[in-house]
Amino acid sequence: MTTNPLTRQECAATVLGGPTVVIDLGGLRIVSDPTFDPPGPHGYLTKTVGPVATEEQVGAVDLVLVSHEAHPDNLDDRGRAFALSAPLVLTGPRSAEKLGSPAVGLAPWTTHSLSRPDGGELAVLAVPAVHGPEDGERDADGNVNCEVIGFVLSGQDLPTVYISGDNASIRAVAEISRRVPAVDAAVLHAGAARVAAKFDGRPLSLDGRRVAAAAAVLGADVVVPAHYDGWAHFSEGRDDLELAFHEAGLSPLLAVAEHGSWTSLRRG
Repeated sequence: MTTNPLTRQECAATVLGGPTVVIDLGGLRIVSDPTFDPPGPHGYLTKTVGPVATEEQVGAVDLVLVSHEAHPDNLDDRGRAFALSAPLVLTGPRSAEKLGSPAVGLAPWTTHSLSRPDGGELAVLAVPAVHGPEDGERDADGNVNCEVIGFVLSGQDLPTVYISGDNASIRAVAEISRRVPAVDAAVLHAGAARVAAKFDGRPLSLDGRRVAAAAAVLGADVVVPAHYDGWAHFSEGRDDLELAFHEAGLSPLLAVAEHGSWTSLRRG
């Protein structure tokens, strides 16, 4: 674990472990899917490794993004407290109802804008995600497993950054690519999460090959993988990601750094 505060960056991201990513963009500090609990059981899921930085080392944040609040591997107890102490949380409509203030619910293809310290704006577009196989049983709202959303961050003079949330669907990625034709960087949840009792144990998040396929479909120049370690139900890790990108001829796109190290989100 790092012992130093996470120094503000101009335009970069760092993975803290599990799904948790800190993104500094347009003068704003953004944290996605905060999970700060130590290792231990969370119901039918088990956390195996804690994050490399504490809430205090992350410091003050401007925005927390929660792909879904239903599962502790994306929002554990301390992560939930961290989110609710932020000035703004953006998430799906059902998650916002359950979290309460300061959460704001966004349906897919709706946008929330934030003022940037430099006088510009950061647009946060909610985009669809499918938390399991395409043919999985859907609820009354059309969700597989539970409501999950992804996000696209954009603004003048900023790279466009896609954050997938727990999406397992290449079809959803293709739709996002059609509607957002210039994705510069992508934070993709990987790990091929599997729970034996759900969907015959099929992946609930992207496996390595589908992460590589998503990168190709999006045309992203930088791919930051998250959600591939720290929990026992993740069935693939870093080696699987690196092999999948190597076999696809896309290794230069994959930015797998040690947790707590920063990766630039700008082209080149």
